[in-house]
Amino acid sequence: MNSVLPPPLTLASSSSFRPLKYHPRNTTSPCRFRALGSRNDQSESIGITESDNSRPKYRPGIFDDLFLNLFRNRMVNEVGWDSEKPGYDGLIEVANRLMMRRSNSETKEAAVRILRALFPPLLLELYQMLIAPLQGGKVAAIMVARVTALSCQWLMGPCAVNNVDLPDGSSLRSGVFVERCKYLEESQCVGICINTCKLPTQFKFGVLPPRPEDDNALNEPCLEICPNARQRREFTNSVDVLQCPKA
Repeated sequence: MNSVLPPPLTLASSSSFRPLKYHPRNTTSPCRFRALGSRNDQSESIGITESDNSRPKYRPGIFDDLFLNLFRNRMVNEVGWDSEKPGYDGLIEVANRLMMRRSNSETKEAAVRILRALFPPLLLELYQMLIAPLQGGKVAAIMVARVTALSCQWLMGPCAVNNVDLPDGSSLRSGVFVERCKYLEESQCVGICINTCKLPTQFKFGVLPPRPEDDNALNEPCLEICPNARQRREFTNSVDVLQCPKA
């Protein structure tokens, strides 16, 4: 929630993970990423390479295909186009198409519409009326964090509920810690991560998100292997163009 008592139909607030950072190395070395997050209020970083076998293991659940197809269908309806690729690879192509010819704010708004379309009619309104007010929004924050951790691993990879510091000095198990974001790794684009995931669906529930000027994740450059940044380099014939236009 964006506050202890959330405003209407707001799903989440500030993030408990930051985009993977790309550390430039020579071209003969494998790409290296760094995932930043917090578990139990402590900073944590994970160094990984393409050849690293330490990737968190996730065993697909019986509903994963259902969740993926539902999410992809809603995204296809928003974009008006579908990829010929099956499964997760096709979803990433549709997410890339979602970013095309849209500003960052338009992409974020489209992502919010997609998320709202995942829920049955009136469910969010009933949730806001009946669940959100309980204990100043704490029950809703805990519930949303647990549902997110259970239902979104097909999209993000292994994740877990963690503690969030509240403004009154107490803590609440209403955050979602993403060990290593599959969505970012597969898309290879920080812009997709920020505009279709982080900003529309952030993962500390029950606290306000940071202001844009204070949010370090929004200042992250995109990965050097980002397909959008690569296309810009090829178009401008400049090796200095590293920034994805959507990051």
